[in-house]
Formats: sequence, C-alpha cells, structure tokens
Amino acid sequence: MAAELPMPEPTVPRKPLSSFKVITFDIYGTLIDWETGIIEGLQGLVSRIPADSPHSVYRNGTSGEGRIKLAEKFNEIEARLETEHPGMKYDEIQEQIYLTLLSEFGLEVGETDRTEAQKFGASIGSWPAFPDTVEACERLAKYYKLIPITNVDTESFKKTRAGPLKGVDFFRAYTAQDIGSYKPDLRNFEHLIKHVKEEAGANKEEVLHVAQSIFHDQRPAKQVGLSSVWINRSGAGMGSAGGVVGVHERAEVGYGWRFGTLGEFADEVERQRREE
Repeated sequence: MAAELPMPEPTVPRKPLSSFKVITFDIYGTLIDWETGIIEGLQGLVSRIPADSPHSVYRNGTSGEGRIKLAEKFNEIEARLETEHPGMKYDEIQEQIYLTLLSEFGLEVGETDRTEAQKFGASIGSWPAFPDTVEACERLAKYYKLIPITNVDTESFKKTRAGPLKGVDFFRAYTAQDIGSYKPDLRNFEHLIKHVKEEAGANKEEVLHVAQSIFHDQRPAKQVGLSSVWINRSGAGMGSAGGVVGVHERAEVGYGWRFGTLGEFADEVERQRREE
C-alpha cells in the first residue's frame, strides 16, 4: 500500500542531489536489517507463549501477522522506554524490552531470562546489513560525507562498524548516548545540524537525511526543516508508528525522494551526476 501513496509536498523544495554535501543516515532499519535481527532474537521468547494464550498470535513471529504484531509491540515498548529513560544506553533498553515482553505475555521471569535479555541487548552489533548497503555506501561516499545519527549506544555501533558495515567510510557518527536523548526527540536533529556545520562545513540546506523510519526520522526531519529521502523497504513493519497511510494523509512527512532500497537511491545519484 505504501508504494501507492502519493508523494508528499516536500518540506524543502527538491533540487539536484549533487547540491548536497552531506548525507546523514538512520542506521538500524536503513542500512542494517534491525527488524530481522530483533524478530529472530525474540523467537525463543515467543515460542514459550501457550497456544491457548490470548497472546498466541505472537507465537509465529517470523512471518505474516505474527511478525507484524511482534514488530508493532516492540515499537510500542521501545518508544515508551526511550521517552522514560533518555539517558539509558540502547543495549540496556533492549534488555528491558525483552523483560517487558515476557511480563506482558504472561510469562514468568527467572534468572535464565535475565541472562537471555542481556544476550539480546548484546546482539545489536551482529544484526545483518541489507545486501545492498555496503556497496551503495561506497558509491555514495564518492560524492558526499556520510554521517550516521543512530539511537544505539556508542559501543554497539562500534561493533556494527567493525562487523556488517566494515569498509564503509563514515566521516562522523552521532549516537543517542552522545546526545543524551533518542530520536524522534528534536534535540537529536538539532545536535546533528549544529555538529555537521561545525565539523563538516555544511549548512542545513546542504544536508540530506536518508532514512527508513517514519517515526524516528521522517516526521522529525520535517519538523526541523531537513531535506530527506525515504527508503521504503518492502515488508518493513518497524519504524512506522501511527500508520504510514495516516501519516501521509495528515501531511506529517515531507521527504523529497522515495526509493525501495539504498541501492536504488545510489543509482539515482549516479544518474543525475552523469547528466550534469
């Protein structure tokens, strides 16, 4: 359905992609397949839900309605915890989500579960990159400074850079731990705009924000007046709090470009460069 949505009115009038100096990225959901990493990491938990439980829809959480519902439940708890505990590290947020899910599904929480929750929090750095990510970033790095702004903690992001994103040339990286709050808090984007100007020499008008998440990135990007690209990955269930259709109908987003993958976006950058 999202692919049939009309393009929104751009927050900032569209201009040639070559006019930007910096691309800022959401990482988890845009470059890293966090949804698969999270859903797979929760399978041991949801498999314990009894078949006759009112929460049994979550038992088959790897595909179909079960996956969508599990993603929605994760989103809901994550957003609440990040708002309530803006200074908590993201790996600790993940631990708390795991324990909260156990309680909400009516499952007893024991010491083994606390160990599993810690493992779940520590798994962030192992979540896989999308197949097109590294190659697309290598192409984009020829033309722009690449700067992530992510909700994960600094150590977890270091593991991601050394693992699935190894070889990607990031100019800088800003984490929620650095900033002291989580996206979609506008403080994160104000931090981004300020530091990109100081460290990369780019004004806000020269920054293009590229992200999959409507909730964490596209809505706040409109609020702060950033040009943005929506990577509308097929089948993504996370990061769309409020419903994709409703968000568009209420004109809460203002991205100027929309692509199905990061690779398609890199293709368009190269096409425009060839035609200049």
